[in-house]
Amino acid sequence: MKKLTIITGASSGMGTEFARQLSAYSQTDEIWLLARRKDRLETLAAKLCIPDRPLPRVVPVDISGRQGISKFADLLEEEKNADKELGGFRISMLVNNAGFGTYGTFTQTDLDRQLDMIDLNCTTLTGICGKALPFMDRGSTIINVASLASFLPLGNFAVYGATKSYVLSFTLALAAETSGKGIKVCALCPGPVSTEFADVASNGARKTVLHGLPADKVVAHCLKQADRGKHTAIMALKWKFKAFASRFVGKYTGAYITYKFCRRPANPVS
Repeated sequence: MKKLTIITGASSGMGTEFARQLSAYSQTDEIWLLARRKDRLETLAAKLCIPDRPLPRVVPVDISGRQGISKFADLLEEEKNADKELGGFRISMLVNNAGFGTYGTFTQTDLDRQLDMIDLNCTTLTGICGKALPFMDRGSTIINVASLASFLPLGNFAVYGATKSYVLSFTLALAAETSGKGIKVCALCPGPVSTEFADVASNGARKTVLHGLPADKVVAHCLKQADRGKHTAIMALKWKFKAFASRFVGKYTGAYITYKFCRRPANPVS
C-alpha cells in the first residue's frame, strides 16, 4: 500500500521547509506538494529529487474554501482509483500549512481579503482534515499550522488571530477524538518566523518578519514534537513564556494593549 505525505502551501516559507525535511521520510513513498504557484513547486520538486525515490508530485491548485476542498477530494478519489490494483494508499502525513495574515485594524483592512483569509485558514484546513482522515490510520500524523497569535485576541491582527485560535481549538479537539485510533494530531504555534508572511500581510509595506527565527529550526522542532505525540509545538522559550502568560491576561486587555502598542505597516489593497 502506497504511503503519501501531503503538504499544502508548499511553495514558500514553512511549507517549503516541511517539504525539504519530509522528502526523505522513511514512512513516505510519495510526497505531494500543493500550492497555486506551479513554477515554485516545480523548482522545489527538482531540488528534492532523491535517487531511488519518486519525484515529488507537483499539484498546482487553489484549495481555498469549499471549492478548494472539493478539488482536494477529487485528487484523493483519482488516486484511489489509480491505486486499486496496487492495494490502495494511505496518508501517513498531512501538513496543513496553507494560510496567510493581514496587518491593520479590521475597519482599515480590505473586507474581501479578510473573508478570503477565513476561507483558507479555517474552512480549507477543516475540510482537508475531513477529506484526509478516511485515508489515515494508526501511525498517521496531522500537523495544522496555527500561531502564537492563537492564545490571545490581538488588536491590528483581529481576524488572523481569530482564525488561528480556531485552528488551535479545532486541532486539540481533533487530537482527542482520534487518540483511540492512533492518529497523531499536532498544532504548530510559532511566533515570528523568517518567511514571506510579513510581505504578504502588509501588502509589501514590510518585506521581512521582524525578529523572525529560522524556519528550518521551527519545522524540525515541530516534527519531533508531533512524532512524540505532543499536541502543540512551540519552539522558542520566549514563545512558550508568552503562551503561558496569556492565561493571566484578560482577553480584552490583551486586545487593547496590542491595538495600542503593536501597530504594523500595511499598504492598501489596490
